[in-house]
Parts: sequence; structure tokens; C-alpha cells
Amino acid sequence: MVIRSNRVGLVCTREMLAQAMGMAMGTFRNRKPYTQPGFPAPVSSAGARTLLWDREQVEAFLAGDPVPVLPPADGPDALLDRQEAATELGVTARTWDTYATDPHVAPHLEVVHGVDHWPRGAVHTFRDSRPGRSATPGRPKGSADAVPRNELPKRVAVLLDAEPAVTIGKVQESTGSSFATVQRVLAELRGERIALLMKADPPVSFEVAADRLGYPAAVRRSARAVAENLVKEA
Repeated sequence: MVIRSNRVGLVCTREMLAQAMGMAMGTFRNRKPYTQPGFPAPVSSAGARTLLWDREQVEAFLAGDPVPVLPPADGPDALLDRQEAATELGVTARTWDTYATDPHVAPHLEVVHGVDHWPRGAVHTFRDSRPGRSATPGRPKGSADAVPRNELPKRVAVLLDAEPAVTIGKVQESTGSSFATVQRVLAELRGERIALLMKADPPVSFEVAADRLGYPAAVRRSARAVAENLVKEA
């Protein structure tokens, strides 16, 4: 679910629901009235810590009226939270967190009841502007300046998107970072993406997920521990 265009002002939280239903928050948390059959689905992503609903739908349900259907959710102005933005790009939420600092994305941040959101159009613009296989972003060859540590995951993620089998040496050439640092970041990013596929489709094994992503057998050992730990945490 996403927040539809022009409906940000209608978004409500658990606290607002409790007030509308005349319940103390303690009672609301215990009863979880939003789990009863027919209650409108949240407009927040599945598994979100902060649940959000469309107030018009909730008010109709509480009044015993037909719950109105929300407008289409596929418009460029629809707001996506971090998990939805990550899903839109086929990456993990942790990878999206690095993308969200990009100057093409950061200005579009919209905080709704404490939850970060971005317009789908901005997410797609960022996606479409990322270099393809024909481009090699990053540090120009021969430069002595390394990419700042906090920028490195984002830069490496772009290289990995363009070339799943990218080597440590090629990333070093582009970023100026040390062998050990690049090795670690590549393992983390590959592990995160493998885990994302494994969690999205539980029958999928580590090896099958790695095959789908195009990761060579030689690089899988370092990514396995990351992926398996993330799957266990889910």
C-alpha cells in the first residue's frame, strides 16, 4: 500500500484511531481493533513499524457505511515509504537508505507522521538516471582521492547494479577505496540483495537467489553469512 496523491492530509495513525474510537491507547494496543474483519487495510507498507490508514476509509467503516475505494496507487505523486521505495527498485531497505541521501532524491523527502516518504516519480527518476552497463560512475581513473566512507555503499551499489559480477579491482579503480573495504561493502550489498529474494520467495535457496542476481560462484562465500543472518532476523 502507498499514500495516494493528494491524500496526505487524510492519513491517520494508531493514536488518531484510538481517539476516534474513544479508546485509551492501552486498550487500543490490547484489542487491536484494526485487525477485525472488514477494517480498512493500512496505507503503510507490510510490516511497517508505524501503521497508517486513510481516514476517509476508517470513518466510513466506523459509521457502518461502505468503505470507499482509494484512487489508483500507481501515479508519480503517490508517496512510498523506505520499504516500498526499495521494492520499487528491487533493492533492500538498507540499500535504499544510502540512495535516499542522493541529491536527486533527498529534496523530495516528505515526512508523514514521522515516517519518511518519497514520491514514486522521484524514485523512478533516480532509477532511470543511474548509470547502465556502458557507464562506469565513480572516481576517475588515476585520481588519488577516495570516495568518502559514508558515500561508498551508494557508489558501489550503482556499480553492482550495472555489473553484478563487478570485481573488487574495478570498484577500487572507480572509488579509490582499499581492497578490504571494497570486499566488505560488496559482500554486504550482495548478501542484502540475496536475502531480499530469499525472503520474498521462501522456497528460493541462497544459490538460486545468487544465480538470479548474476553473482559468480567465486563471490558468494563472502555474501552467504550476510544473507543468512538477514534471513534469520526476518
